[in-house]
Amino acid sequence: MQVVVCGSGGMLATDVSEIFSQRGHQVIDLSIEDLDITKLEAVRLKLKALQPDLVFNAAGYTNVDGCESDPDLAYQVNCLGIRNLAIAADELEAAIVHISTDYVFGGKANQPYREYDAVNPRSIYGKSKLDGELMVRQHCRRHYIIRTAWLFGYHGNNFVRTMLRLAKEREVLRVVNDQRGSPTYTKDLAEAITKLIQTPAYGTYHLTNSDSCTWFTFTQEILQLAGINNVRIEPITSEQLNRPAERPRYSVLDNYVWRLDGHQELRSYREALIAYLAEESLLKGDCQ
Repeated sequence: MQVVVCGSGGMLATDVSEIFSQRGHQVIDLSIEDLDITKLEAVRLKLKALQPDLVFNAAGYTNVDGCESDPDLAYQVNCLGIRNLAIAADELEAAIVHISTDYVFGGKANQPYREYDAVNPRSIYGKSKLDGELMVRQHCRRHYIIRTAWLFGYHGNNFVRTMLRLAKEREVLRVVNDQRGSPTYTKDLAEAITKLIQTPAYGTYHLTNSDSCTWFTFTQEILQLAGINNVRIEPITSEQLNRPAERPRYSVLDNYVWRLDGHQELRSYREALIAYLAEESLLKGDCQ
């Protein structure tokens, strides 16, 4: 299969490229310098020249707080840019994999969100990503929309790396304890996507590692596994953090459709975290 990866260079896109190549697919990576997805004609011409069977899109404006101050850019990239990819893919009768987010939900639930639950984004980022989903559904018949959350991986900055860095710089870490989700290892997500694209089971999927935690408890687990015990971790509220964009307080995703289709659930985020720290050579010896 000929696969074009848009938004190359990031955590997920890099893992997808590597794993797709290992599975025998022909992968062409396109960075923002190679293709500006906000330009429809440029997208159409580029994809027509490459003739992909599948377009994997990891491109997006993911600065959640930045979206609040520049909503035009958020919609230009996360909505219209995705429309352009969907149009071009459909013209070539190619499929598209589009990565979306838990931020399309309002975060007021008390049980994991399923794919068919009502959406209610609370931020410009979430709204632009939801409208991007709508564009994919409207313009490309063969689509996989994948909502995921709290990504961490080897090929980019992420929460785990940030906490480990801050633990070296500070004696106290103040971490939000009223937002709950499912940390997701990009390698596990990429592996699941390779299974999904082998079928014509198009539609919307939730794909995350199993189990859930708050950012506070996740930090505790990170430092414990890394053998760091000289840093105090204090729980705080979202209001104390005082960010411009509202985050969902509860955004655990039930991988419902994935499970009903007979796939095995992704392993616990705790197991994935151990694997990631081992990959980074940061895992304390007795945790292996």
